Amino acid sequence: MPTNIKEWNVEDPKFWDSTGRKIANRNLWISIPSLLCGFAVWLMWSMITVQMLNAGFPFKPEQLFTLAAIAGLTGATLRIPSSFFIRIAGGRNTIVFTTFLLVIPALGTGIALQDQSTPLWVFQVLAFLSGFGGGNFASSMSNISFFFPKRMQGLALGLNAGLGNFGVTTMQILIPLMMTVGAFGVLGGDPITLVKDSGWILGKIPAGTPTFIQNAGFVWLLLLIPLAVIGWFGMNNLHTEEVTPNPGSPLGAMSKISGMLLIGFLTAAAGLYIILPAPAGLGAPSWAKWFVLAGIIVATVFLMKLIPGAIKPNLQRQFKIFGNKHTWVMSIIYTMTFGSFIGYSAAFALAIKVIFGFTHVMGPEGVMVHTAVNPNGPSALTYAWMGPFIGALIRPLGGWVADKVGGAKVTQYITIVMVAAALGVAYYMKAAYQSATPEEFFMPFFLLFLVLFAASGIGNGSTFRTIAMVFPKEQAGPALGWTSAVAAYGAFVIPQVFGEQIKATTPEYALYGFALFYFICLVLNWWYYLGPKAEFKNP
Repeated sequence: MPTNIKEWNVEDPKFWDSTGRKIANRNLWISIPSLLCGFAVWLMWSMITVQMLNAGFPFKPEQLFTLAAIAGLTGATLRIPSSFFIRIAGGRNTIVFTTFLLVIPALGTGIALQDQSTPLWVFQVLAFLSGFGGGNFASSMSNISFFFPKRMQGLALGLNAGLGNFGVTTMQILIPLMMTVGAFGVLGGDPITLVKDSGWILGKIPAGTPTFIQNAGFVWLLLLIPLAVIGWFGMNNLHTEEVTPNPGSPLGAMSKISGMLLIGFLTAAAGLYIILPAPAGLGAPSWAKWFVLAGIIVATVFLMKLIPGAIKPNLQRQFKIFGNKHTWVMSIIYTMTFGSFIGYSAAFALAIKVIFGFTHVMGPEGVMVHTAVNPNGPSALTYAWMGPFIGALIRPLGGWVADKVGGAKVTQYITIVMVAAALGVAYYMKAAYQSATPEEFFMPFFLLFLVLFAASGIGNGSTFRTIAMVFPKEQAGPALGWTSAVAAYGAFVIPQVFGEQIKATTPEYALYGFALFYFICLVLNWWYYLGPKAEFKNP
């Protein structure tokens, strides 16, 4: 099978049955584990920060929340250029190269975690580079959308995204497990002793136990290098006018990808410098982050428009999506579903640790004190993986059901559920944060959070079905990538908001705000896709 395929017409049933199906499925099943590793490396800070707290690293909880937020913002920003990689570089070239780039933050994190005196800025840089994994989603989804006929888009994209999203769950199970064993010998370094109780999928691990926290980075090297090799020999570039008119040589394609990634890194770094507190940044007030995020998105697109040479005409054709109102409507709605899934995945473990792992009592000056360890608190590493697991597991089901009954209808129902669940989580979060025995409120908090994850997972599948139906084929891939880029800022916003509200001792305010946003999305989805004036009826 040639690397570059020049004939591709999967809407023709004869071509699909004789040729297309086999090629499409092979590319899909190589794409899925590559995307899984991308999610794992991007979101690994949600687990690492909990264990850093347990191992006595000298950082405050709000400082650790910034690591997940940095990775979230960078990964979301890199999705903007990544949305257009397939058109200019080809699917095979893109997936292989971007998968291999994940080796850099994985190896660096393993080395940095061997020493508790490693300064915070080093971890912030590594979290910044972990954004490679977040960016990979946009190019992966864009690539797979071209391989399958429209009638199968919901299921195909649901499988790629849903099983790719299992990278979060895989990471949340594998990292705590690997931290219990010295799996890399001399190269893996010495363990660090836990100063607080930790845990893994089977329960608590008591303080005083050695932990190989550095394995949280090293373990991904065992998967990333083989996957890059498999992708090199097993994937294809669709060398057609609609998909990739001129993929070029692999080296040339990788150079184009590197240049566009650099744009995303520059704008993300500028935004983070404004947002992050001193000494890492200027420490702009919390309300300023919304304007900074908008500025990052606008600056990234503007700089991409200035790219000279042969890339420019290809990008200009794809930039047509910005003149389509449905690009902006679906960006908001997909932020509700995927933004919630990825943001909660990034913040869930540390939120459990901070809210339920400490007792909350009234201090002598009438201010709540949250510093005493709660001996009855649940282990965050035991429970946190369940939410992303459910959300990822159910995403293909959301796509499949949407193929049968319509994407907008499914999205409408799950949005109602998300509004109710968010308000319920807020209620129990407030009760726990004002209690000396917060564990009493853990189970309803936890179950309602699982409902949020499940609803967001179903909505991830249904919204992508809508995008695939609303946009013409040439624009569908870039539109999928763009909406996923905007939504991925949830991985920055949610940990950042949680950190701010926990510091202010009002974590329930975060969920009130999210519930209000979900209600706005409910109205938008009805107006544009279900109501009497809908241009596309229940796509």
